[in-house]
Amino acid sequence: MNSPFFWLGISLLLVAISLMALLTVAILTLQELARAARSAEKLLDSLNHELPATLKDLRLTGKELAMLTDEVSGSMQSARSVVQQVDQSLSEAKAQAQKAQIATQITTHSLLAGATAAFQVLTGQPRRRRTHPPTRRPPITPNPQHNSHNRPLSSHPLDLTEPSDPNPHQKPEPATSPKAPNTYEQPKKH
Repeated sequence: MNSPFFWLGISLLLVAISLMALLTVAILTLQELARAARSAEKLLDSLNHELPATLKDLRLTGKELAMLTDEVSGSMQSARSVVQQVDQSLSEAKAQAQKAQIATQITTHSLLAGATAAFQVLTGQPRRRRTHPPTRRPPITPNPQHNSHNRPLSSHPLDLTEPSDPNPHQKPEPATSPKAPNTYEQPKKH
């Protein structure tokens, strides 16, 4: 065993076995890499066929979402303007209702005053006069220069009542004109 050839043969045998084991492992690894490459190629082919359609659908979905967002914002603005118009209409209707209520109260009061005055005129009831004038005015004094019938002027332009006697304690003077004959004869009772 001291021969160098012997040791050389054993070392070559060990190198050959090592190379064989290395080649076997390398071949198995290359086969696995080839299978993985074929799988990746199949995956890339399927992605190449399906991905453009998916990306196109995603683009369309994004555009539709943008359009929906624009429509919703437009709808919100139109709803806001409708709400503002309704609010303004309600305010105007409230103001008109208040004006109508005031006008109704005035009309009712005027109608009631007119009906009362008409009733008093028809029934011959004297009108109620204010005991105190609403403003301080000097009393109206009769002016004989402006009155041709020597009647005192009335405080109201539509006052048709006879003037009261200026001096109630004085006796009336007898009439000097003759009495007109009575042309109406009363029928005689049988």
